[in-house]
Amino acid sequence: MNSTARFSSSSKLAGKIALITGGSSGLGLATAKRFIAEGARVFVTGRRQAELDAAVRELGDQATGIQGDIAKPTDLDRIFATIKSQAGRLDVLFANAGGGVFVPREQVTEEHFDRYFGINVKGTLFTVQKALALMPAGSAIVLNGSMVSTKGFPAFGVYAATKAALRSFARTWAVDLKARQIRVNVVAPGTVITPGYKTELGLSDEQLDAIKAQVVATVPSGRTGTPDEVAKAVLFLASDDASYVNGVELYIDGGAAQI
Repeated sequence: MNSTARFSSSSKLAGKIALITGGSSGLGLATAKRFIAEGARVFVTGRRQAELDAAVRELGDQATGIQGDIAKPTDLDRIFATIKSQAGRLDVLFANAGGGVFVPREQVTEEHFDRYFGINVKGTLFTVQKALALMPAGSAIVLNGSMVSTKGFPAFGVYAATKAALRSFARTWAVDLKARQIRVNVVAPGTVITPGYKTELGLSDEQLDAIKAQVVATVPSGRTGTPDEVAKAVLFLASDDASYVNGVELYIDGGAAQI
């Protein structure tokens, strides 16, 4: 039995074809589980084949894994060629893939800047551009932003700037796609502990405990979030429940950016 069985099944995405980039762990994997439980067929991408294979086994037969890096145009071409050949269209895109690390301003290098603008900004831009060739009228795009785009955190300036760029893209694209009736929205997670905190940010268990303690002390909800709480927000924005929601940034941060 795959892990999606724990959700009560309904039909918010019945018959829909969805793509989740960076879907092999964390927020992407949690969202894939939600989408499948709501009736979608889901394509998930990931850079690491072994991790992607494990995620697809967990998700079950309504999931298809496609190895690829959104920062590489040839990988994006292969991803969308696969979706076109296997499904023929794309109804929902969760542009989730991204990354970032803590680097003090004085230690930022061109390589660091180019890497994360290349993944988070350029990679997302061309993911959306290529996805739109397969998306019919009434489709939905959700971008994975972050509360740090509006709330300053030390040594996180490059990452925060990439997420602010995504927020700006959503405003423009919501207008650009008016005639096609394709909605574009952003989720802005707060502190949600995922495997990426270790694999991408390189944080130790002690550092994670310190982050959790800080969140408990300062965030109105008094705790960190969970990947599934973000997934439920993405599901809302992707479904007809949000049919009159367009161009927004939805914070899932326990109130952290609101105070």
